[in-house]
Amino acid sequence: MTQARLLDLTRSLRRAGRVATGVDRVERAYLEHFVGDDAPAFGLLRSAFGYILLDRAGMRAFLEALTGQAPWGQAGVLSRLPRGRNEALTQAETHVRGRAVARCLPGGLRRMLARQLPDGFSYYNVGHSNLTERVLRSVGYAGGHISVLIHDVIPLEYPGYQRPGTVRPFRDKLRRVQRMADRVIYNSADTQQRTEAQMMEWGPVPGGIVAHLGTIAAAPDHSTLAPGVMPAHPYFVTVGTIEPRKNHAFLLDLWEEMGADAPPLLICGSRGWNNEAVFARLDALPPDGPVREIANLNDPALAALVGGSAGALFPSHAEGYGLPPVEALEWGTRVLCNDLTVLREILGSYGTFAPVSDGQLWLKTIKSWEKTSSNAGNRATFAGPKWADHFKTVLRLR
Repeated sequence: MTQARLLDLTRSLRRAGRVATGVDRVERAYLEHFVGDDAPAFGLLRSAFGYILLDRAGMRAFLEALTGQAPWGQAGVLSRLPRGRNEALTQAETHVRGRAVARCLPGGLRRMLARQLPDGFSYYNVGHSNLTERVLRSVGYAGGHISVLIHDVIPLEYPGYQRPGTVRPFRDKLRRVQRMADRVIYNSADTQQRTEAQMMEWGPVPGGIVAHLGTIAAAPDHSTLAPGVMPAHPYFVTVGTIEPRKNHAFLLDLWEEMGADAPPLLICGSRGWNNEAVFARLDALPPDGPVREIANLNDPALAALVGGSAGALFPSHAEGYGLPPVEALEWGTRVLCNDLTVLREILGSYGTFAPVSDGQLWLKTIKSWEKTSSNAGNRATFAGPKWADHFKTVLRLR
């Protein structure tokens, strides 16, 4: 019999109602696969007051609400007690609490898992959330095998790019993975090399595998765009949270240098953290200028903007994987990105690479692309990694 699987869904619960990030999409892909597979499946969620365990039916209902196929429903009194939380989270907690096969206070987690799950089950944490001492020890106590997907170690390599107070908790989390995980799943060989270099400073490194992430690129839907959002002539886009690592300042510098001759640039993403200088520059943009900031796009609208652009630009200082460039290529759009090892690994010959130390090369490429049509053949010729292949790699031994 196939071993039971326990998927940690804490991140998806906490981010209910928000636009999905790349990590959110990965956790959702695991949820979809586990719900649709034959192996016994359970979901673990950390709520405000303890832990919630879902069976396959509960996970399916959670997925339907998470993807907008069904409503969350009204928030209950218990979910409203903690202050400072958004309405979607209180509704989501009530939703999963009502569909739980078991619930417990924090101190009862190991007993709940031992009672509800068969010995030898596999615990998967792919969202970097809920990787606590209590959870990992409880899984081990209950006879579970721990697999953790690491997306990157950027907080340790570039601490200046992070939210204040987040670097030490991330380091502590990674040290727990190093000590307690049975296996680490890496989204790229580059991430494996960087992560294991960090772990080796602390002790033995858990066994690891590389499994490139799949994509499920949304179908473009121009009807979801507000009137006037898509420029009438060739334009460029960049996609991602507006945070220091994504290097939006570099693009703003390029557009200032181009001046009146600059093509439109659409900056698609929500504002992040530790980036006040860039926020100030965005706030000072003239409403009729070439650079526009657009937030909270749904996937079909984003696909329409990226797919209709002259090129997608990614000058990031660092990436763990790079889902937006992969999706852009799948929509038939040219991609210009910083010359990062991980992007060369994932994009191969389909990406155009230029170091951000060479702004003139970026300008030359942008001006060239503005005058030529995007490579429509990319849609047919570029085949990004598939989720089916990812899960064949991850699940073949478990």
